[in-house]
Amino acid sequence: MLDLEVVPERSLGHEQWEFALGMPLAQAISILQKHCRIIKNVQVLYSEQTPLSHDLILNLTQDGIKLLFDACNQRLKVIEVYDLSKVKLKYCGVHFNTQAIAPTIEQIDQSFGATHPGVYNAAEQLFHLNFRGLSFSFQLDSWNEAPKYEPNFAHGLASLQIPHGATVKRMYIYTGNNLQDTKAPVMPLACFLGNVYAECVDVLKNGAGPLGLRLRILTAGCGPGVMADAKVRAVERNIYFGDSCQDVLSALGSPHKVFYKSEDKMKIHSPSPHKQVPSKCNDYFFNYFTLGVDILFDSTTHLVKKFVLHTNFPGHYNFNIYHRCDFKIPLVIKKEAADAQWEDCILTTYSKWDQIQELLGHPMEKPVVLHRSSSANNTNPFGSTFCFGLQRMIFEVMQNNHIASVTLYGAPRPSSRARAEASAH
Repeated sequence: MLDLEVVPERSLGHEQWEFALGMPLAQAISILQKHCRIIKNVQVLYSEQTPLSHDLILNLTQDGIKLLFDACNQRLKVIEVYDLSKVKLKYCGVHFNTQAIAPTIEQIDQSFGATHPGVYNAAEQLFHLNFRGLSFSFQLDSWNEAPKYEPNFAHGLASLQIPHGATVKRMYIYTGNNLQDTKAPVMPLACFLGNVYAECVDVLKNGAGPLGLRLRILTAGCGPGVMADAKVRAVERNIYFGDSCQDVLSALGSPHKVFYKSEDKMKIHSPSPHKQVPSKCNDYFFNYFTLGVDILFDSTTHLVKKFVLHTNFPGHYNFNIYHRCDFKIPLVIKKEAADAQWEDCILTTYSKWDQIQELLGHPMEKPVVLHRSSSANNTNPFGSTFCFGLQRMIFEVMQNNHIASVTLYGAPRPSSRARAEASAH
């Protein structure tokens, strides 16, 4: 049985780890994987068709704990303990819930001190006792004594004195004063762990197509002092097609991984693939997992030739490998009106494929069907995705109409003869 420390408005933790509000989804999963012998039977709950309409939930079924992550920013929003019989809980080092200590209203009052009277929610038949960043819910049907109502309480809820002996059914840890209005806080300093994270990524474009990326990066930068002086700093970095490997390293730092392409499976879709001379070297990716970005370099010139932006939607084969890249792609769309005005639009991580087609038009060619699977296991439970090319961008579309990734290509490089003629002039 887990023995956990409750910190209101901050975390639920163990001696070796903690789930902190604002923590990225990938870090929470990493903790669960590292301690899989202790924390077992974890479920991932999400909406397959409408993943943005419901929180993404990690359900620790053996321990009676749910971790609720914001559907958009994928940071920890609420920690819910829904079965207190499966876990030991303490506050400031003193237990208030164990097999020997029942979490009664008297015990909660002794451990946490005075607060406002309980609030009754008739729809749930629960009484809520609220502290800042912490709520306890008491079940009505376990009581023999009728609740004492005080009418005229705001919004029709009744304020009352909770009967003696009532025990906690659920506990919630969150940010602020109101569980219903809470939002996932910014990522705490303790979660940076030496990594950089992208607050947003803007695609730089001109009339012909993408030029590069502008990344607003968050880092827990340390000054000359100790770690206590660390603050989250935001910096902007621009990366362009044609930038060298050294340019990218100096702007973004070392990648988490370098991946060399063993084969180009999309080559068959290019004109006259049999005429292409096989390369002695392989193109290679810089994988920046916490930025949600891959950068492809040409094996000969070592210059940037492609960017891949990952949305990290659940239900995709690569889910939880990358953090979500919150990108924006500006578009200038010609209106169908008689005066033919131009309108500015923006595609985002959350745009659906049918919305994108309305803005960019329908692709002329049929999509390329992409079926991902590992070399060790050829099964993919999530099914195929479809790749559509428009304006030097390839959109990988999931079966629920959401975008799994966007690949950006640079302008075609002129041939050696054309470059020679241009330099002669």
